[in-house]
Amino acid sequence: MADTQRRRLIDRLGAAPTVLSEGSQLVGDLIVPGGLVVSGSVRGDGQIGAALQIARGASWEGRVMAQCAVIAGTLVGEVLVTDKLEVGANAVIRGRVTARTVAIARGAVLDGELNVTSGEPVVQFEEKRSA
Repeated sequence: MADTQRRRLIDRLGAAPTVLSEGSQLVGDLIVPGGLVVSGSVRGDGQIGAALQIARGASWEGRVMAQCAVIAGTLVGEVLVTDKLEVGANAVIRGRVTARTVAIARGAVLDGELNVTSGEPVVQFEEKRSA
């Protein structure tokens, strides 16, 4: 499938992302040159070189920077995304959000400041996937 046909950011994570599995806890700052999938919990700041996925049930507390992101879990702090941010229906974000473009599923909670750097409107959508 060509990259341009992939609709979700998670479909574009690329080869072998770093994975923090369910039940895992990371306390401290994290620098990942490629993609990162978080299914556990992180307390600290992060610098992600590619796509970030925070899975449903996962959490991040701190400041995180990424190229693009899909958030389905909980994020408390600040998220800076240089490209597209997708927020799932079960996501809870408390803090400052900055991204070039933003898509938010109905049902998501965003409690804080939202800055869309492209000037484009926030896209709202009905989430059809369960994962």
